[in-house]
Amino acid sequence: MAGTNTFDPITFEVVRHALTEATEEMAVALRRSAYSTNIKTRADFSCAFFDRDLNVVAQAFCQAVHLGSLVHLVPIAVRAYGPENLGPGDAILCNDPYLGGVHLNDISLISPVYCDGELFGYVANMAHHVDVGGGAPASVGAFREVYQEGIIIPPVKLVASGEIVEDVFRLILGQIRSKRETAGDFRAQMAANTTGARRLAELTQQTSLSTVNRYIEELMAYAERRTRAEIAKLPQGEFMADGYVDNDGYTDEPVHLAAKIRIDDDGVLFDLNGCDPQRRAPVNSTFAQTFSACAYNLKCLIDPDIPPNQGFYRMVRIDAPKGTVVNCVPPAPVVGGWETHARLNDVIFKALAPALPERTPAGGKAMQCHAGFGGIDPRNGEYYCFLETLAGGYGGRAHSDGPDAVQTHGQNTENAPIEETERYYPVRILRYELVDDSEGPGTFRGGLGLRRDYVFLDHEVTFTVLADRDKAGPWGLFGGESGRPAFYLHTHDGETEKLSSKTTIDVRPGEVISYETCGGGGFGPPMLRDPQRVLADVRQGKVSVERARSAYGVAIDPERWQVDRIATDALRTAMHADNTLGDSGGTG
Repeated sequence: MAGTNTFDPITFEVVRHALTEATEEMAVALRRSAYSTNIKTRADFSCAFFDRDLNVVAQAFCQAVHLGSLVHLVPIAVRAYGPENLGPGDAILCNDPYLGGVHLNDISLISPVYCDGELFGYVANMAHHVDVGGGAPASVGAFREVYQEGIIIPPVKLVASGEIVEDVFRLILGQIRSKRETAGDFRAQMAANTTGARRLAELTQQTSLSTVNRYIEELMAYAERRTRAEIAKLPQGEFMADGYVDNDGYTDEPVHLAAKIRIDDDGVLFDLNGCDPQRRAPVNSTFAQTFSACAYNLKCLIDPDIPPNQGFYRMVRIDAPKGTVVNCVPPAPVVGGWETHARLNDVIFKALAPALPERTPAGGKAMQCHAGFGGIDPRNGEYYCFLETLAGGYGGRAHSDGPDAVQTHGQNTENAPIEETERYYPVRILRYELVDDSEGPGTFRGGLGLRRDYVFLDHEVTFTVLADRDKAGPWGLFGGESGRPAFYLHTHDGETEKLSSKTTIDVRPGEVISYETCGGGGFGPPMLRDPQRVLADVRQGKVSVERARSAYGVAIDPERWQVDRIATDALRTAMHADNTLGDSGGTG
C-alpha cells in the first residue's frame, strides 16, 4: 500500500497513534476498575490490539515482560479455541503456560472486535492475579510440577454476548483463595477489553474499516523496515556470555544460562543452546517468557520510536531447545520462570557489552523478587492474598550511575505504598529504606538495593519468598565491581535466620520477614570515580565514610564533610600500587 497514491503520511500517523491510544485507554480502564493493589497500584498488567490475522498492531506500555508474551499467546489461544466460535461481545480466558502462556498468575482475556458486522481484530490484556490456587497463598511457592501451582485455564469462553458465563466463572473462582478480589480483577479485565473495542470501533467509523486495515498493513511494514535498518547499524559478529540463577528452589545447584548472539545480514539470532535442562523446580521459563526477554533486549538496542508491532517482532529470532530452562515442556513448574527470564536479560546484555559498551549496563537486580503471603484476615474472616515484587539496584552505565531501588529491564511494576498496603491488608511494614553500601563500586556505581520488613501482629500467615541473587551480587563491567547480594531474613524468638531465596514458611504473630535486595554492579574502575560523586553519596547516606575509603580510595573529612584531596591522592596511589586494575576492556 505504501507505493499507492492513497497513502497519506498524516493519516498514517493519526491511525498509528489512535491505535496505541486505544490500548492505553484499555490500561486506564483496567487499572481504575481493579481491586488488588498488584493491578490497580502496581500496574502488573498489559494490553494490546491484534488485527484479524492475529498480528499484534499496538500495545500499551505497562509491563514489557508481558508484551512479548501476549504476542506469542494470543494467536495460539484464539486458533485453539476457533475464531469462528467468537462473536461480538464474547471473550476467552487463558493462562495455559504450554499453550503460549507464562506462569499461571498471568491470566489473559481476549475479545474479538467487530465493526459493522465484520471482524476487525482482537483486544487482549494480561494481568497478574494475586492468587490462582495451588499449594501456597499467592500461588508462588516452590513446587515440583505445574499442576501444584494453581488452576490451569485452557482457552474457555468467560463472556458470551456481553454477559459473564456464570458456570465458568464459579468454577474458576472455586479454585482461588481471594475470591472477592480476584472476581473484581476479572471484571476489570472485561472492562478494559470493552473499552478498547469501543475506541477501535469509533476509529473505523471516523475513516473506514478498509482504510484502517490498509494503514495497519503499512504500519507493520514500516516497523519492519525501520527495525532492519537499525539492526544494520549494529556491529556484526558472534557475542557470548553466561550466567546463573543462584539455585532452583530444591537444590543448591545453580541454573546455568548461556547466550550466543549472532548479528549478521539476516538480523539478530539469540542462540540459547547452552542453557541447562529443565528442572523439577520452579525456575523454568516457557518459550513465551524467553521470547519476551529476547524481544526486550533487541528493542533496547534500536531506536525507541519504532512501534513494537508484528513488524518488529518478526525480527526476533530465537533458538531455544525444548526441554531446557528457557523452553520447558510439561509438566515442568513455571511459577519462577520470570526469575530466569530476568537473568537471561542480564546475560544477553553482558554478551553484547564488549561490542556495545555505550548501550549496555552492568548487572542489575535481574530478578522479579516476589513476596507473596496470605491467611485469614482477622478483620472480616475472609481469606486474603497479597503479592508484590520488590525493586533493587540497576547496573552502572557508561556515563551514569545505576538508579537506586528500581525494577529492572522488562519489569515495570510500580511501588506498593505502605499506606495502601496497611489499609487493605492485615500487615505492618516496619521498614522501607535504601540499603547503604549495597552498590557495586565503579567509575559509575550500581544502584542501591532496598529493605522492606513485614510483620503480622494478630494472625498467622504463609509467606513465600520467590527471588534470587542471595549467593552472588550483580556483576560489574569493565573493571566495575559486583553489587551486594540480596538477603531474605526471618526474625523469630529473638533470633534472625537467613532464608533461601525460594522458600515457603509459616510466620507466627509478631515475627518479621525482611527483604534486603541486591545492589547493581559498577561500570568502570572504582578508582576513576569522581571524588565529588563519592562525597555526594556519603552525604546522602548511600555510602559510608569507611566504604568511600576502602572501595573508592576517597578520604572524607567527617567534620567538614569535604574530600581530603591530599589524603585521597595518597590513598589512591597506594591502592593502585597494591592492586592491578586489570584489562579495562574486559567484563567483570
